Amino acid sequence: MAVFAANRRAVISLVIFLGVFILSLFAEIWANDKPLVLAYKGDLYFPLFKTYSDADFGGDFPTPADYKDKLILENIEKDGWAIWPPIRFSFNTVDYDLSSPTPAPPSARHWLGTDDEGRDILVRIVYGLRLSIVFAFLLTAISSVIGIFAGAIQGYFGGKLDIFMQRFMEIWESLPQLFVLIIIASIFTPTFWTLLLILILFSWVNLTGVVRAEFLRARNLEFVMAAKALGVSNARIMFRHILPNAVIATITFVPFILSEAIVALTALDFLGFGLPYEYPSLGDLVRQGKDNLQAPWIGLSIFVVLATLLTLLIFIGEGVRDAFDARKNK
Repeated sequence: MAVFAANRRAVISLVIFLGVFILSLFAEIWANDKPLVLAYKGDLYFPLFKTYSDADFGGDFPTPADYKDKLILENIEKDGWAIWPPIRFSFNTVDYDLSSPTPAPPSARHWLGTDDEGRDILVRIVYGLRLSIVFAFLLTAISSVIGIFAGAIQGYFGGKLDIFMQRFMEIWESLPQLFVLIIIASIFTPTFWTLLLILILFSWVNLTGVVRAEFLRARNLEFVMAAKALGVSNARIMFRHILPNAVIATITFVPFILSEAIVALTALDFLGFGLPYEYPSLGDLVRQGKDNLQAPWIGLSIFVVLATLLTLLIFIGEGVRDAFDARKNK
């Protein structure tokens, strides 16, 4: 821990990354097209947590209330009040009151401009960052558990099981992953969870080799041989005595796997085989930057965001790697 704390670059990167992630987790509070709380005719309403109808605020229809509608706004101002978030746009809010054609350039209304559909780029970046980071965390956690378990089985038992699994992994890793992902994504309607499952199929092998090597090294050590002689079960030896040492070696790879997961999701979204239209997507902004070269603010914004995010993860990974380096902890 002291070695990581001494790495100023890694610490600053971790603080910035956590700050951005925590800020994005509460994006609805400061960037939304619904009031945080409103009062109408003596009653309190909380649109962030409950869907109200148009008729609840003096409208004519039982459909969900559109808080951008002038009639609804006038009724609320006349018979109540509302507390709005600082940015009154959500990731899917189309601004129909733009003073210039879409994609609109940066202005006081839209700090980073809008995309070609009139949606605020800054808000879409924030919501997209949250989605990408949560997706990457889930992908990394699940694939790491599978990969660590597979590597532990290989390394501990060895023999024919190890040879068979190694040949299987060689064949699996030789598959053109991007093309297979595109084919699967084109057959099944991609959602957050189906896309997560598809990427797990190929990402679980990232840590298997490292864990396998640690178990191959440790299975013949004296404390393991002594545990076997005392009749300790294989499962207890593997996951109680050997695994903690193997996990230390794998932790250093986690930030790099996170960055790979973010890049994979962004690439699939850019190619049109990723998340559906209703999701905020960093890859969609990359595509829009390519399709709208006359609006350089789109491409520049998403380039800076992705480059900064991946750089932070790399710096954090370097700090974690140094923290677990035995040579630097002497």
